[in-house]
Amino acid sequence: MKIINISAMWCPSCLLMKKRFKNIMNDYQNLEIIYLDYDIDYLLVEKYKIGKILPVVIFIDDNGIELERLVGEQSEKMLGEKIGFYAKEIK
Repeated sequence: MKIINISAMWCPSCLLMKKRFKNIMNDYQNLEIIYLDYDIDYLLVEKYKIGKILPVVIFIDDNGIELERLVGEQSEKMLGEKIGFYAKEIK
């Protein structure tokens, strides 16, 4: 499984989520995380059909199938619960 985290430097919610994401990921260092910038990595971002609301966190299984997508600012608790759920699924 991998997690794709799409954000932008100009997005206030993305900056908040970046800190929350970093705090949570200290407990899940075995997960593959791909960070994409909405503006810089636009060709890759386009592949995921991202709208205008950022940040976006996408959970993808080993077959490349999207399991879930979180759009917009999320609480650290909710983000941690989702990551924890998918981390259990791959053990």
